[in-house]
Amino acid sequence: MKNGLDTRPSPIAGQWYAADASHLAEQVDGYVEAAEMPEIREEVVAVIAPHAGHMYSGTVAGYAFATLKGLTPGIVAVISPMHQPYYGELFTTAHAAYQTPLGIIPVHQGALNALDANLKSELGFGLTHVAEDGEHSLEIELPFLQRVLEGDFQLLPVMVRDQSVRTALGLGNALAGLFQAGGLLFKTPYIMVASTDLSHFYAQSEANRLDDKMLAAIESFDPELVIRTEEKGEGFACGRGAVAAVLQASKILGADRVRRLHYATSGDVTREYSSVVGYGAAVVTRHTD
Repeated sequence: MKNGLDTRPSPIAGQWYAADASHLAEQVDGYVEAAEMPEIREEVVAVIAPHAGHMYSGTVAGYAFATLKGLTPGIVAVISPMHQPYYGELFTTAHAAYQTPLGIIPVHQGALNALDANLKSELGFGLTHVAEDGEHSLEIELPFLQRVLEGDFQLLPVMVRDQSVRTALGLGNALAGLFQAGGLLFKTPYIMVASTDLSHFYAQSEANRLDDKMLAAIESFDPELVIRTEEKGEGFACGRGAVAAVLQASKILGADRVRRLHYATSGDVTREYSSVVGYGAAVVTRHTD
């Protein structure tokens, strides 16, 4: 219990990223500052970022989160896969806040309740709440958000087990319903984050080929194609459902472009290329006059 909130303690600090706050801040800032960014004049609606340990994927994640530097959203929806063996389709935390070494991020309970209602309307089921989960793929993004965003924000955490087209598109529709004009939270500035890694345990050359195919599907701004690409074995993304949901929501919210920012593999860090994991960063933008 921190600051009166029932807080989810971090199960991965000190393993997946640094447990010391000053060290963690320095590392995250370094990843963001090292990103060689293209000029982005459009409004950022969402980013896609990897979720391996920071030492492996932090360089790539830095590109995604550099696009958010200085922004002031009131709410950030982080959509990730659920790797843990829970029974259900879509999950969220049972706690009122997440904790990292950099501080506490409160969960936006109003957004969770509204999303749950939207999902029941879209899909016939809502969010399953879990306590003290060990899921890394959502938490790993939080220190980046804590360092690049200005001011306080609240979190809308969703973890996806059922990565079918139906569930992904339904989740995307439900998310968009929160933020579009007329929705409960349309006056609140928002950002969405889709958390995914790419291919796992292929040799570097094969990983590059598979990952290029998946990143091309993501850049096509076709949520269903992202999932179908994995189903056909042409490319892989463990968070394909999260990515498809965020793309679907972004399209409804008027976004019109997905841009690939950076790509690397674990082999680029370890120099062991016989079995690697792929990491990609992308940004989803909306043209404004």
